[in-house]
Amino acid sequence: MQNLSVLDIMRTSAVIPVIAIDDLAHAVPLARALVAGGIRVLEVTLRTAHGLPAIRAIAEQVPDAIVGVGTLTQPQEFAAARDAGAVFGVSPGLTPALIAAAKSSGLPLLPGVMTPSEVMAAREAGFRQLKLFPAVPAGGIGMLNALAGPLGDMMFCPTGGVSQENAAQFLACRNVACVGGSWLTPKDALAAGDWGRITALARAASALRQPA
Repeated sequence: MQNLSVLDIMRTSAVIPVIAIDDLAHAVPLARALVAGGIRVLEVTLRTAHGLPAIRAIAEQVPDAIVGVGTLTQPQEFAAARDAGAVFGVSPGLTPALIAAAKSSGLPLLPGVMTPSEVMAAREAGFRQLKLFPAVPAGGIGMLNALAGPLGDMMFCPTGGVSQENAAQFLACRNVACVGGSWLTPKDALAAGDWGRITALARAASALRQPA
């Protein structure tokens, strides 16, 4: 699993859940519920203090999960996430310091972009797979289709405004390998420990198919 490329990871599942852990005790049962529904790629964000401990727990106790770290915004977070067991990283944007940290840590990075200039800058830095973020404010499907012409060698994971209702439309774009979203982990389901509901949401998401 350590040798998976970003593109391999993106193609593993049509949907990558964006996970914010408010209670560390939820991390492992949540991961197991998602994997049971066919969603193996998990982005655990650093938006809460439980991010790194949750990554470590999932990496150690849910071997079928491909756990990554999200909301990488500072260079020092890369090595810490890798050491916790993350096998890929996701950032909301891209800076020279983050590029250097990704290279030095060896953690495969899916960096966020919003504009054509940012896509071109990321490509110059060696990235071919990007996160369009925030996807809907950035122009959504229209922006992705527009980028496909002049920057057709780039693949995207749109995140931000992607939902159960519009995910299939995003996945129909020829330059979209997967989508990211938080609808697979509703806070009320986590609070109630309703893992069956989360497995059902994951099963529906894993059934999304991109056109050949």
